[in-house]
Amino acid sequence: MQPYRIFRITAIAEAFSWAGLLVGMYLKRVAEVTDLGVWLFGRIHGALFVAYLVAALWVARRERWSLPRTLVGLAASIPPFTSLIFERWVARRRTPTDAAISEMSIPS
Repeated sequence: MQPYRIFRITAIAEAFSWAGLLVGMYLKRVAEVTDLGVWLFGRIHGALFVAYLVAALWVARRERWSLPRTLVGLAASIPPFTSLIFERWVARRRTPTDAAISEMSIPS
């Protein structure tokens, strides 16, 4: 599977898990109904957060991103929904050469 595709999927999934965690925090702290949402989405978001970081580093290396772009991509995992914004920004600036490099298979 191509690194960029995995990066895109993890960016979207990470943003949705943020949304679930925010709803869970609302239900726990504001509505004081249950803490199940925080329990569940906290774990899901934690796993997707790490997956996003790994995917960002993988695609940064494969597509030869600059250090500033890589650091911004990693930092985009912290504020809610910023991974989506960064992924869209990269998609608009991605050249055909970047795509070709990313899709090349690595010999074993």
